Parts: sequence; C-alpha cells; structure tokens
Amino acid sequence: MKKTQFSKLKLGAAPLVLSVALVSAPAYAQDAAEDGATTGGEIVVTGTLIRNPNLEQSSPVNVTTEDEIQLRQATSAELLLRETPGIVPNLGSNVNNGSAGSARVDLRGLGANRNLVMLNSTRLVPSSFFGAVDLNNIPVALVERVDVLTGGASTTYGADAVTGVVNFITKRDFAGIDLSATQQISEQGDANLFRADLVIGANFDDGRGNAVISIGYIEADKLLFGSRGFGQCVLNSLSGFCGGDSPTATPTSFGITGVAGNRQVSADGLSLVPQYSLYNFNPANIYITPYERFNFYGEGRYDVSDSVTVYGRGLFSKNTVKTEIASSGIFGEALTINGDNPYLPAGIRDQLCGFAGIALGAACNTNAAIPLGAVYRRSVELGPRLSEYVTNIFDIKAGATFNITDNISFDIYGAYGESENTETRRGYVSRSRVVQALAATSTTACTNPANGCVPLNLFGPEGSITPEMGAFIGGITSSIQQYASLAQVHGVLSGSAGFGSPWASEEVSFALGGEYRKYNAAQRPDNLAQVPGELGGAGGAVRPFSGAYDSTEAFAELVVPLVSDKPFFDDLTVEGGIRYSRYSVDAPGNPKFSPTSWKVGVNWAPVDALKFRANYQKAVRAPNIGELFAPLNVQLTNLATDPCAGAAPIGNANLTAVCLAQGAPAASIGFIEQPAAGQANVTTGGNPNVGPETAKTLTVGAVFTPRGLIPGLTLSLDYYRIKVTDAITAPLPGDIIAACFTGLSAASATNPACTAIRRNPATGRLSGSPATTGGLPAPLSNAGILFTDGFDLIANYKRDLGFADLTLNFSGNHTRKATFQASETVTNFPNCAGIYSVNCGIAQGQLQPKWSWTLRTTLGFDGVDVSLLWRHLSSFRSQAGNLCGPGVTANGCTGFVRGDATRFPDIVGQPINLNRIKAYDYFDLTTRFSVTENFDLTLTAFNLLDKKPPLLGGNAGTTSANSGNTYPSTYDVIGRRYSATARLKF
Repeated sequence: MKKTQFSKLKLGAAPLVLSVALVSAPAYAQDAAEDGATTGGEIVVTGTLIRNPNLEQSSPVNVTTEDEIQLRQATSAELLLRETPGIVPNLGSNVNNGSAGSARVDLRGLGANRNLVMLNSTRLVPSSFFGAVDLNNIPVALVERVDVLTGGASTTYGADAVTGVVNFITKRDFAGIDLSATQQISEQGDANLFRADLVIGANFDDGRGNAVISIGYIEADKLLFGSRGFGQCVLNSLSGFCGGDSPTATPTSFGITGVAGNRQVSADGLSLVPQYSLYNFNPANIYITPYERFNFYGEGRYDVSDSVTVYGRGLFSKNTVKTEIASSGIFGEALTINGDNPYLPAGIRDQLCGFAGIALGAACNTNAAIPLGAVYRRSVELGPRLSEYVTNIFDIKAGATFNITDNISFDIYGAYGESENTETRRGYVSRSRVVQALAATSTTACTNPANGCVPLNLFGPEGSITPEMGAFIGGITSSIQQYASLAQVHGVLSGSAGFGSPWASEEVSFALGGEYRKYNAAQRPDNLAQVPGELGGAGGAVRPFSGAYDSTEAFAELVVPLVSDKPFFDDLTVEGGIRYSRYSVDAPGNPKFSPTSWKVGVNWAPVDALKFRANYQKAVRAPNIGELFAPLNVQLTNLATDPCAGAAPIGNANLTAVCLAQGAPAASIGFIEQPAAGQANVTTGGNPNVGPETAKTLTVGAVFTPRGLIPGLTLSLDYYRIKVTDAITAPLPGDIIAACFTGLSAASATNPACTAIRRNPATGRLSGSPATTGGLPAPLSNAGILFTDGFDLIANYKRDLGFADLTLNFSGNHTRKATFQASETVTNFPNCAGIYSVNCGIAQGQLQPKWSWTLRTTLGFDGVDVSLLWRHLSSFRSQAGNLCGPGVTANGCTGFVRGDATRFPDIVGQPINLNRIKAYDYFDLTTRFSVTENFDLTLTAFNLLDKKPPLLGGNAGTTSANSGNTYPSTYDVIGRRYSATARLKF
C-alpha cells in the first residue's frame, strides 16, 4: 500500500519540531537534503562558513522541515518559533501595551539583541535601532527549513550571535506553482485570521538558471480582553478584587498634598469625597493585536560557466500593526483652575481653596489659579488610545560564487536594506489643550480662543465631556518614525586544504574571509511627541536622535578530522575559529572597539551509533545604536509596593529622610499612595559610555542512533551554559528599590542610590507626570551579569506498522538557571526559571519554564496523515526573596492573594491562589488529506481541550508580558480554534 508523501517525514537528524532548546540532533546539510531540500548546488550549512556537506559540527543545530511548518499551519515565523522549548516569547502579536509593531525571537531568554535572525545565512536589516530583526518580514511560504543553532555562533556570523542564530533557508531551484490559503477562527467566532500565498518558480536556459518569487498576504483580527470572561476586569493580584484598578477614572479625582488618598468628585457633583470609583481598563485592551501584512520575495541564480554562479534576491514587506489601549486622559498632571470657571461647583471650589490655604470668599472666588493638585480623569468619551505601526522594509542582495578548484571556492556578496517604521497615535488627550480649555469664564469661550478652544467640564460624570470638548482636547494626531539601514559586504574563501590526517578519511577544511557592515538608525518624532506629558498616557518625551557605526571583520575557521573508521574512533574531529572585529562609532571622540571572538570544539564517535561533542566559545558583543544613542526618557515600569507609601515613614526617621531626599513634599509623609495601577515612572535610555560585553558559552552533548538495535530511533542530549559579563543592561525595579531601601541608615538620605529616585513633587508618589516625576533610575551600564544553563533532549522514532507509518518526535528543554545580576554587589536575585515577577525576564518580562516539551505523534495512512501535538509547560510560582517583589511578605511587602475572588465574572467566590501556576498541557490535532496529486487539505483544532489560561491578576509581572490577568504570549487566550489550509501545487 502506497503511503502519502506526508507520512514520509524524514527524521534522520532533522527533528520536526524546532527548538532552540534542542541543541541536540546532529542536523547537517546532507540530512536536510534527504528531507527534500533542493539547494541547487549551493551548500548551506548553518554554524560554519565551510562549504563542505560532510562536516559534522560540534555546535548543535536543530532543523524544522517544511512538513512540520505545514502541520503547524504556522502563519508567521514568530508563531512557528514561539511555542518551541527553549525559546522565550518577546515582542509579538500578543503584546499590546508595549508593542513596537514588530515580532522578535529570544533564544534562551537573554534578549533578542543577543541572537541573530538570518535569511540564507545572510543578515537582514533590523527593524529598530536596537538591532533586532522583525520576524514578520520572513517569507514563510518559501521557507524550506529553519535551522536553529544555539550556544553561540559569534565566530561564524558575528559577535552579536551570543546565544545563537535562527537561519531561515528558502527553497532553491523551485519550479512550478504553489498556491495556498489558510483560514483560522475561534470556537467563539472571533480571532479570525486569513492568509494567502503564491510561489512561482521556473528553470531556464537548460537548467543553468532558476528564478522564484513568493507573494504573501495575511490579515488578523483583534481579540479584546473583554471578549473573554477571565479578562473582563482588572484582577488585583494583592487583594483578589476584580474591577477598577486605576485612579485615573471618572469622575475626576485629585491627589492633594497632605491628604490621605485621592479626593474624587462626588456622585452628585457638588463636593470632593474619598475616591470611590476606580477605572477598569481591561475591556478596552486587546490580547491579539490586529495586523495586515504584504510580503514579496524574489530570488534567482544563473551559472555563467561551470565555475562561476551569480545570484541575487530581493525582499519587500509592508506590515500594519494596530494596538488599542484603554482611554487616554489626565494622568496625575499638576493643573490649576480659575475660581470663576463656569464648570467649577462652589462647594468643590471652596474645598480646593481650603486645601491650598486660600481664604474663602473673594480671594478664592476670583483666584486666577487655584491648585488642583495631581489631576486624574479618564477621557472615556474619546474612546481608546490607538497606535498604528506601518513598517516598510526592503532588503536586496547580489553575489557570485567562483569555484577555483573542485574543492575550493570563493563567495562574495553585497547586500543593502532599509526599514522604516511609522507609529501614528490617535485618541490621546493634549495636556496643553486641557490647560487652555480650563481657563474659561463662560461655557462658550476660552480665555485663549486659539485653535477653536472649547471650555472643558472637568467636574462632571461620564459623558460630561461633550463631542466638541473631546474634539478639541483629543482631536490631535502624533507620529514617530524609526529608521534603520544596513549595508554589508561579505567574502569567504573555503574548501578542503588538500591534506589531512593519515588516520582520517576526510581532509582538513578551512574558511578565510572578511566582512564589512555599516549600520545607521534614527528616531524622528513630531513636535507633540517631544513634549513630556503632552499626550496623556503616552509616557515621557520621545526625543529625536540618530546614530551609526561600522564594523570591519576578519575571520577564519578550521575543521581537522584526526581519526576515522578505527576501533573506538569511528570519528574524531577537532575544530576552531576566530573572528577579529573593529567597530567604529559615529560619535564625539569616534570611540572604537576591537573585540576578538573564538571557539574550539571536538566531535568523538567511539562507534557509529554513539557520538559525543563539545564546544566552547568566547564572544565579545559591542553595543548597538540604541544602547549607545537612545536619549534618556521617562517611561513606565511595574512596582506594586513603594516603601515610602502609607504610614511606613511615620516614626522612622531614616525612611522619612530618604523619602524627602527623593523629592516627596514634607506634607505628603504618611499619605503617599502606591504607584497608580501598579505602574511607576522609570527613567531609562542609551549610554554613549557603555562598552562591549563578554559571553562565554559551553555546550556538551551526545547523540545516540542505535540503527542495529532499534531502527528509526535517534536520541540526543546536550548541556548548555552561557554567562555574559559586563552585560549591557539596566537594573530592574526590585534592584533599584533594594539598592536604596535595604539597611537604611542616617547616611541613606545622601546615598546616590536613593537620591537618584525622583518622586512626584505634588504627591510624593513614584507615578505622575513624566514632565516632573523621573521615578526610578534605570540607566544602561556594563554592570550586569547574565547566566543560564540547562539541558536539551530530542527523541525521534519512526516505524512502519504495516497499516500506517508511525512517527514520534519529542523535543524538550530543562532550564536549570536563568539569572540576572544587576551588579556584582547585588546578592539577592532570583533564579527566574519557573518564576514570575516584575523582576524576571531580562527583555520583556516573559515567562521561562523550568521544563517544557513538545511531542508530535503522527500516523500516516494512504492519503491521510493524523497528527497530535502535545505541548507541556511546567509549573510556575511567584518570586520570593527580593524586597517588594511579588510574593514577598518581609519588609512590609505583601504576597499575592490566596482566597476567594470577588466581582470576577467567571469565578466569583471560588478559591484562587495567585502565587502559583500549575503545569499546563495543550493538545493540537491535525489531519492532512492528499485529495489529489496536486491538491491537499490540512485541518487543525488548536487547544483541543479548550484550556483557559491561568489567572494571575494584573500585578504579577510586567505590563507588556502580564496583561489581561495572565501571560498571553505563553498561555492560549483564544481557546479552542480551528484552522483550514488548502494547497494547490503544479
């Protein structure tokens, strides 16, 4: 009985489930060719510059084949990579508040800036000034396989490949037409996604040339928090109360110095009373950002002669990503109002004058500037805050390969790319227009009528801001443009040296070459974006800047087979590599860095069925443009507990002195509120004085292929260890708080670690207007230390059962440690593997499980494949041990709630424990039908058991990662959903 081609999933050393963690199965070019890879004579071996398909590298490379991509019905490179063991989510389609309109990959959780994304072993232009490539630009329909090399690849590809490389290999010599369309929708009828791709290729001139193009389109709908019961309200992780959580609410509230708690306009609108209504910002936020993408990719090659081949490729992509955040408003701005404002009730006017020490009567009634304190008012009448990110990117490459001899070739290419990302903001309240609209003595005219000013009613209930008022204070548009470019020239001479060890069957192989790269980047905000606090809820000022650097590099690699086909030495090979780089930065003084990276490795196979391998690398990564040049700016971070809040300073002279030294007014001591909505201000940005960081990487592993004992079985196990010293990092909130408030003494009030924290001058809070409240200082420096280690395991098995082909593909990762030490003096820092906290997740605060695995079980029948994918994530717990971190009960801090949830739509009164996430298992069932020789249909049910995400509340981690009461980049928030892909091939 003939089986469909889909059941012929070649295993060898190319596991079908991509995993960074899976630095395990030996995946070499010859294995990929067995899987149907057509390279048109060009050898693509990820992990080395040597063009020899017979080499086995000591650096583990893991391969995802085209078959696995089709089984997953992956609609983007981000979604293909994100769910694989060992890869930590970063920016992507499930990041709303904090999105940059792009998608990135993070190998080992050490940051997207420490790994490379390549297309056919060539760098792509980054999408921002921090150097990361946008995965949305990868032409998935044309991808033949994905190679993931982890544990360092700096000598091969450059010093910024600290944690490895993701190399997308496209189809070569494709001839024919491949048309596919995918439709996905949730069981609830939302989260709709549509994708269509067309690939056309042809050979010409009797096969001497080939050209292929790929055109792709994808559109995805948004998914609101409010569309799922677990996201309809803000669950407070500390209290279990689910409802409003932000003091920026309706009606208006005021933070008055020396008054405990905010004062809010009463329900009857006649007086100020203690705040009774908080804003529920969840329903208007989104779990899935809507996006639309158009991709075009073209590639061609031509054999000019038997020894010369010219080639080229071009990529163009336009991506539109939209984010929606809860309504704008006035977020703790210090404002004033004239006493005869027509919207100011007399009772409230008198209270405000009393708070400010202004005599009642004429002095109050006619006062031109009665202080309002810190003003909080949510402009729900304007709708949500909208940002639209439009990214246009092109990247072109041309080169030639010269076969000097049968065994030696020289390859040279040049490439150039540009990326332009424009963010357009709408729905934001203008602070300057609020100030203008409050200065009025009638309801029809402002004191300053410029720009069509309409007087603003700040003291009414929801709906009191009329469309005319809203159009004036919020009828503005602001834009920010980010630009990046990359020019590169690369040349390498590689091949066999013509000699070798007398005990080995293979000759010594080498690669020698050089590379030049020039990076440029710039940020160009409009005038509105450059004013701190001008756009309500947009953070601090976005400053214009530009920067550039170039790198001139020389490199060499050597692979020396020592012994082969001998007893206890079926193979023994050593390898080495070195790369010298010289970076020149376009900055005053023209700073230069000259790092050297190197590697050594060994492969030993005592018998054919068992291979051992080890690799040690040292990489020196120079700072990127953002790390050097991005201006300091006030942004938001997450902090649930402020040591100066409440009654804590009362009776504690040292703590009081510190709070005052940080800018808190004397009258605020004893009345300071916690950061609004658990978000504190933070001042961060680039630093032109940072230097290179150094990474040392060790991988040790074994591959077992008992063909004679158990045919079809491949096992591999690898240990990895990565340590980055002098790491270019910023301290996390817990580090900043601990550096000041641990072990307070009389000298603490003058300690720079304390005085660098700047509080709201009106209320003493760590939140407020970015124009006046710097908050926590988080400058970049070389003080950080990053460390991670763990194990990767792959087990692949294939057997013909007679009635069907059985294929099992297991890939797993165990992360033993994942730590970030802000400086050598910091001794209390968590092992973030299996931990959630605002102090975990070096880049975006995403989760990193201790144990994760995937198991795909496929039965291939005649014309039909049935495949079940099991994804496992081990349990997590909240952090304990850091001052004021989640889960901490010491030093006045509070752990997360254990008990009954209140006012939560799905689980009112049910017991909850927000200090722990149980282990999760997801199952995806796929059936693929080979309808005809040219047409196949793939159907998938994702999250087959309709498992809901864990409830953690909104204070469990960072805003970008922990949103909608869970971690939507890690756990499925859609629920059971269905996908169908129809594919037509000629």
